Amino acid sequence: MVSATTEEKPGRNLLSFPTSCAAPQPRPGEPVKVVPLAIAAAGAIALSWYVWATYGGKFGALLVLGLFLGVALFHSRFGFTSAWRQLIAVGNGQGLRAHALLLGTAATLIALIASTGSGLFGATPKVTAGPIGLGLFAGAAVFAIGMQLGGACASGTLFAVGSGQSTIVLTLGGFIAGSVLYTWAFPIFDGWPQVSGFLLSEHVGWFGSWAITIAVLLGIVLLTRVIQARRTPPPVDVVPTARGFARVFRGSWPVLAGAVVLGVLAAAVFLVSGGTWGVTYAFGLWGAKFLQLLGLHPETWEFWQTPANAKTLAGPIWTEKTSLTDIGIMLGAAVAAAAAGAWKIRSEIPWRTAVAAVLGGVLMGVGARLAGGCNIGAYLAGISTGSLHGWLWGAFALLGTWIGLRIRPLFGLANPKPSDSVC
Repeated sequence: MVSATTEEKPGRNLLSFPTSCAAPQPRPGEPVKVVPLAIAAAGAIALSWYVWATYGGKFGALLVLGLFLGVALFHSRFGFTSAWRQLIAVGNGQGLRAHALLLGTAATLIALIASTGSGLFGATPKVTAGPIGLGLFAGAAVFAIGMQLGGACASGTLFAVGSGQSTIVLTLGGFIAGSVLYTWAFPIFDGWPQVSGFLLSEHVGWFGSWAITIAVLLGIVLLTRVIQARRTPPPVDVVPTARGFARVFRGSWPVLAGAVVLGVLAAAVFLVSGGTWGVTYAFGLWGAKFLQLLGLHPETWEFWQTPANAKTLAGPIWTEKTSLTDIGIMLGAAVAAAAAGAWKIRSEIPWRTAVAAVLGGVLMGVGARLAGGCNIGAYLAGISTGSLHGWLWGAFALLGTWIGLRIRPLFGLANPKPSDSVC
């Protein structure tokens, strides 16, 4: 994690990122939550064995990768929602610099995999450019507003639910409801103006695509330094942690270490499945299957009548990539949180917070589908594969974050302030 300092004068050292004061020292972690750890670990092992034995190595490997993603997301507390909020509200760019490292790591490994055509379990890695149009712009902004109200992004929702955060369960429920709403209203959203996407590798090759991506990411790191030096924000808060070697298993990890691990795991999903890591498609699928259990017929909706979607809805969730990694993330986060002594359920949720959580989830569900992805499926996947739509998603998500910060106080949600001791 980048150290905080107030002694460096702006411009003297481009690799210093001054804050108004030093970050507090992390408190010791709580004792291991033995019962939650045993239940989560047993569930993870049993489900991994079942999927691997029943559906094959490819799907079993994807579930296991999801478990590792959940562990890494929780131990590093890797945030997209908080990173954008801290940057817009007070100018602290630590989270965005962690994004740059994650994106650069994933871009490097994905370029190697895609350029060589290497894949596991018979997968053929394939990269496509996301379309660019009104749906992308509006969807990214709506998603960002939703995550500021709901308190988490797509990946953050999953690892927060796995770690026992009660409020985020409401966010996940809203997320699924919003995804179902989009699939039901698909004819309204289909056909919005758009143009074909732009893939760097199709114009400058994979090395050129990688070099341009890394150069832009370095530029973003330097830009956050300029912003942070001008605004001298509060440091990012810290969480309890274990000491020494135990920190590997009980957290918390430095956010930059988490970024590297997550970048490697994102590339591993690409290697195993042939496609990029995604999150939100599963939510619409889960919602549709739940409606079928209630005797309703979402399979008659236009969205679920396209050949690919119809095949997915008719099949088990254990052969659908995003469902496997999503379930793995929740189980992996549960294991990590219990090991860190941080797994707990809070029963008291202020009503305005609950309303914001559900509303934020609905907005994220609609926004993600409208934009063709979320902070993972569009932002991370797009930028790491050299697709222009990933960069545009990020730009409009920043705009949505700015709007979301102005809405948060209506629900009693606080924003970081320059006078705070931490953000």
